[in-house]
Amino acid sequence: MSEATNSEVKDKISALYDELFGHDGYGRIEVELKILRRGQKEVIIRCGKEYRFVLDYPERRSSRAAADASLPVRMASAAKTGQQQK
Repeated sequence: MSEATNSEVKDKISALYDELFGHDGYGRIEVELKILRRGQKEVIIRCGKEYRFVLDYPERRSSRAAADASLPVRMASAAKTGQQQK
């Protein structure tokens, strides 16, 4: 697993949107968030391939700016291994 940040997850979503928008056909993006133990969230992005991110998440953040802060994240990507998960 490699280290990433919350902003890198948002950048990945944006890049996938741009890729789909430029595609000559149908496209679909799904984003799923799960609350994990130990103050973390798992973010799953599905767009032909599946990208999984686990982010540390302080449970009591009240401002949106806090969500944009660079938080450590571990990333396990099916795309890295060349495998697609369904």
